[in-house]
Amino acid sequence: MEEKIKKLEKTSSAKNGKNGKRAPRKPRKSVPQTEARPAKAPKTPKTPKAQTARKAQRPAKAAKRPAARGETQKTPKKTIRNSSASPVRRGRGQALGKLRVIPLGGIDEIGKNMTVLEYGNDIIVIDCGLAFPDDDMPGIDLVIPDTQYLQKNRDKIRGIFITHGHEDHIGALPYVLKEINVPVYGTRLTLGLIRRKLSEHRLEKQCALIEMQYGDIVNKGVFSVEFIKVNHSIADACAFAVRTPLGTIIHTGDFKIDTTPIRGKMIDLARFGELGKEGVLLLMSDSTNAENPGFAMSEKAVGKSFENIFNNAGGKRIIVATFSSNIHRVQQIITAAVRHGRKVALSGRSMENVLQVAVELGHMNIPDGTVLTLGEISRYPDEKIVIITTGSQGEPMSALYRMAFSDHRSVEITHNDLIVISARPIPGNERMVSNVVNELQKLGAEVVQDRSVHVSGHACQEELKIMLSLIRPLYFMPVHGEYKHRLQHAKLAEETGVDASNIFLTENGKVLEIGADGAKWAGTVPSGKIFIDGIGVGDVGNIVLRDRKHLAEDGILIIVATIDPARRAVVSGPSIMTRGFVYVKDNEALLAEAEAVAAARLNAMLTHGKSDWGTLKTQLRDELAHFISAKTKRRPMILPVLMEI
Repeated sequence: MEEKIKKLEKTSSAKNGKNGKRAPRKPRKSVPQTEARPAKAPKTPKTPKAQTARKAQRPAKAAKRPAARGETQKTPKKTIRNSSASPVRRGRGQALGKLRVIPLGGIDEIGKNMTVLEYGNDIIVIDCGLAFPDDDMPGIDLVIPDTQYLQKNRDKIRGIFITHGHEDHIGALPYVLKEINVPVYGTRLTLGLIRRKLSEHRLEKQCALIEMQYGDIVNKGVFSVEFIKVNHSIADACAFAVRTPLGTIIHTGDFKIDTTPIRGKMIDLARFGELGKEGVLLLMSDSTNAENPGFAMSEKAVGKSFENIFNNAGGKRIIVATFSSNIHRVQQIITAAVRHGRKVALSGRSMENVLQVAVELGHMNIPDGTVLTLGEISRYPDEKIVIITTGSQGEPMSALYRMAFSDHRSVEITHNDLIVISARPIPGNERMVSNVVNELQKLGAEVVQDRSVHVSGHACQEELKIMLSLIRPLYFMPVHGEYKHRLQHAKLAEETGVDASNIFLTENGKVLEIGADGAKWAGTVPSGKIFIDGIGVGDVGNIVLRDRKHLAEDGILIIVATIDPARRAVVSGPSIMTRGFVYVKDNEALLAEAEAVAAARLNAMLTHGKSDWGTLKTQLRDELAHFISAKTKRRPMILPVLMEI
């Protein structure tokens, strides 16, 4: 993989040129539109069979960009305005229906983001993310949203719109698209990451990925979705302005206001202000940092911190752990390394994959000869090496975790290592990160983990209030966060003038129904968690998890006996085997006594004519559970195995 990235360095230089600017795009081929369903939204701009439109600021006679796969030629964008200050749009002589807003994930949790917008016979989905398992989910690899409702209404779904390329927004796509194959719309880097993810599941040729740019509008059924530039900790992030027959919904996605971004422009606050003047029906906004006062720091502040670290590193080898998707952070690390004459090696499959996509798409500029393979780092002294690795969240089996526990095949931690953890622990991961830091320090490494080496990609209180003040929504729904985050966000909305009765603290699966007469709760739809365990999707449920936790906490005791029903006698056993309960060699007397108790109970039941297998197993299990609890105060799982001759 490192060799691929090395080859791509030349691609990066060619695409970006000497001054680091991207070369002009080649026009894409136009493919005939596969869906003929017309848009029904009142007051939408009339364009000849167009599904998307360009920015209004561009000249009307500008050449049209050829459309992406599955889309027709785009026409110049027209500003869509309501006829009055009211956000509710009324068609002439047309009765308005009900708009349903249904979060299927991302509420009262960090991750698993998915939101459904439904009007009549049309549905669009915003984001399709995963979450990582909690401590009480032993053996689970990933968690995705329950999509029963979408599968039941698959014929209504017009597309999935992705705000950005983080796993908590795209990670569930391979599993969902196997059941609901609809077009996926996103920006360039976002689709690049999705395409690689789908290729791992051998789905890249089966799914339509439609590339969009900021300012583009795509009409799907009654919905008209506009892509708006925002800043986040990954490139090509966007918000959506969704026009419906009732008015405009704005979904911010994850965002912050960064006035000095590493690459590209700052968030398009002007466009949000224009939409606010037109009238916004509902705002759904990121709540992750709603408890943090002030503003989130610019990503460029981290670059200055890295400069100081590199200046003071002396002869030490530098290892930086960060999120693989934060390509702006990685670019700053590489830039600092080049400036100080250091070579860079990458560790972690996701780090290698994301950087390969970023270089291919021209989002990173890596000078020739900068990247080494891990096998080549031994040829250079420590003061000439920087290793960028995954594992900033202390994930078991991540690259940094394996380094900390001396299990990495290429990197051995020594007292001459300076390790920078450039990430804030996600809520729930604090203990894992602390364990990794402790192990690194035991090996003699110096660990830097202060706020100067990380900035958040999520808006803090003042930024959230700016967004609320610009948009001035009629209704407000805080999303993307735990309850305490969303509650604080609701308070900020009240401070900026949103009526408390128009603020909706929702739950996963809870339906908010909006009509011309107002908004109200309208029941629930199936929602929850689907567990991914190996290649199994959804075959592990709460009962299996309960048994796994029982086994993990108390162990298992298996009792085996052979019975002759004709003679009503035990002919072999009972014998006991145990795992995770007690150490057998130190507890032989206890287990022998347990076998005697089991034999007495079996003989008593057989003597009284009880030969039903269910009854025998239940009473044997209860008898042993009572005995074990009295002797040890423990409650292992007891599994009777009875055989018949």
